[in-house]
Amino acid sequence: MDGRDWGKFLLPYEQAAEELKVKLKALRAELKSRDEYAPIEFVTGRVKRVSSILEKARRLSVPLDRIELGIEDIAGIRIMCQFVDDIYRVADLIRHRKDLTLVYEKDYITNFKDSGYRSYHLIVEYPVQTSLGSKPVLAEIQIRTLAMNFWATIEHSLNYKYRDQLPPHVRERLRKAAEAAFSLDNEMSSIRQEIVDAQQDFEESSVIVRRVLNEIQELYFFRRVREAAQFQLRFNELWEHDDVWGLKELSLEIQAALDRAGKGGLST
Repeated sequence: MDGRDWGKFLLPYEQAAEELKVKLKALRAELKSRDEYAPIEFVTGRVKRVSSILEKARRLSVPLDRIELGIEDIAGIRIMCQFVDDIYRVADLIRHRKDLTLVYEKDYITNFKDSGYRSYHLIVEYPVQTSLGSKPVLAEIQIRTLAMNFWATIEHSLNYKYRDQLPPHVRERLRKAAEAAFSLDNEMSSIRQEIVDAQQDFEESSVIVRRVLNEIQELYFFRRVREAAQFQLRFNELWEHDDVWGLKELSLEIQAALDRAGKGGLST
């Protein structure tokens, strides 16, 4: 092992991973607010441990003084999607960003590995602003479905256990499991619209429930106790019957009551 200060060496990668996580989570929030559906389910990130960096450098015959260029995934971001089509949409969004530079892409979904591994990889160069100026850092962004990620996590654990020498029977069962996971992804894609509609209905219901309860609390604040209690009883009945339309109508009535109470604006 060379004598570098690994703590200082990894600082830009830690900063890159954190900043990319924040930016991609913000992208998810923006897409959700605009389209009511976000192709990004959630985002995680990590920086490789020193032992993993050294092991990969040894395996790939990367000299220690070339690690910054030879190991492209010291900083890693993982984006989870619900559907396979979402993966390509997210990849295109990242491809057109101006705050990073795409180095190259690897489509392991269309061209999956012999093991069955599927994922979409983007190697990007991200400029980290340090006290010494701008420093370009390589990072890997992996985009997967939840099923792909479940399989990859199991494979990683087994490879660690067997030190990348999986017994043939384990390798074959993993390959079959990968096919089953991809079959599940295809099945979910075939009923995508039904799934998205159901999720949006649930989100709409959650929003109106929160709004009505907040409005009832505002009535209590204005000491309209009797009205608030009556609205609460009606809310309970509508909520019990999952009557979203009725809850919307109830919200309008409560807003009118708040206006009469002298409240100009309403919080939702």
